[in-house]
Amino acid sequence: MRRSLFLISLALSSAACSQSPAENAADEPAPAATADAAADAGAPAADTAKAVDFEDDDKEGEAVREFAYKWPSAVSATPALAKRLTAEREKALAEQKAEWAEALQTSPEGCISCVNRGYEVEWKVVADIPGWLSLSQDLYVFTGGAHGNYGRSSMVWNRATGEGVDGIALFKSPVTLENALGRKLCDALDRQRERKRGMKVDRAAGGIFDDCPGLDEASVFVGSSDGEHFDRIGIYFGPYVAGSYAEGAYELNFPVTASVLDAVKPEFAEAFRVAR
Repeated sequence: MRRSLFLISLALSSAACSQSPAENAADEPAPAATADAAADAGAPAADTAKAVDFEDDDKEGEAVREFAYKWPSAVSATPALAKRLTAEREKALAEQKAEWAEALQTSPEGCISCVNRGYEVEWKVVADIPGWLSLSQDLYVFTGGAHGNYGRSSMVWNRATGEGVDGIALFKSPVTLENALGRKLCDALDRQRERKRGMKVDRAAGGIFDDCPGLDEASVFVGSSDGEHFDRIGIYFGPYVAGSYAEGAYELNFPVTASVLDAVKPEFAEAFRVAR
């Protein structure tokens, strides 16, 4: 019977500050997931490609090692991307097995929390538009102790070049995108923090989690509302970036404006449009 460490982590973080969907949003809707683009040349048809749900668990007495790696059918329909993620999965699994074997040998006897291990990755489609596949990766890692760590990162797959990059790499720089979003970035973050904390955020107070982090500390996602262009921006600040672990992550969503479009690198500009 497998226990989902990743879901347990999310439940714990949300229990600390329960939120409704409206409370977990900024002023704009989240980047929309779409599935209208054609697959790569030579790739399996979208209706025949299958999602991957890989697990490799082990047990030694009361100690357990859990490993899960998932991706949607859109990834399987993109052979070069599926090959890349398979290689990353096998590397992560080999590293976890080696580290677990060492922990079993060196941890104090009877310290189960010292030897339990968990690793879970789930890729999801953020947007599927002509020429591009925008993905999010949810990651949870437990290597012993009181709790594991989790986070979310982005990958935008360029079907023309067969390459994947972080969402922020589509923009001239993190600072350029920050300037394009302007005050609404930090104001939206503060509204969420104030709802969670039940008190006003004073960025000038010098508190460890009262300042406004830069986008070099965030994951940036690009979404689509029409299945043709990127017209939404998602910003994710993980635990310990904009707040304590108990506060959980912060997710902010914004439309692509003319200023945001100006922040896109020229070679990627055709994939974007101003939100309507």
